Amino acid sequence: MRVRLLAVGNRMPSWVTAGVEEYRKRLPRDFAFEVEEITPGNRSKNADVGRAVTLEAERIRGKFKGGEHRVALEVGGRLWSTEELAREADAWRLAGRDVVLMVGGPDGLDASLSAEANQHWSLSPLTLPHPLVRILLAEQLYRAWTLLVGHPYHR
Repeated sequence: MRVRLLAVGNRMPSWVTAGVEEYRKRLPRDFAFEVEEITPGNRSKNADVGRAVTLEAERIRGKFKGGEHRVALEVGGRLWSTEELAREADAWRLAGRDVVLMVGGPDGLDASLSAEANQHWSLSPLTLPHPLVRILLAEQLYRAWTLLVGHPYHR
């Protein structure tokens, strides 16, 4: 199984890349995690924010490969404990499909893209900075994998 994070935003600081890479390299090939950056829409002073969100959705859709299980990360999604995430990840793996996690820009995901998702997941009721979300996802996926294989990382 491959888990791809399609995240709106680019030019992350080096500490973000290093943090994500630390957990990526710990995961086995059959539970791979990848991050693909989506160029944000224009949000200059007089820009149409709705158009920016629509454009971001189009860019995310353009990265779909077909047959993937799509998970929208949104404040209104379901909150999962680490154990619940491990069960979800196991179900994804047993279904034999790759997974796409979608994170919108500062104004969230386009409603039509959200409606197309198979699941809706919330990392927290808090508003989290996009760079931190990437590291948090990588670590939690690693932690879920360790639970599934009985590795002592999760105590």
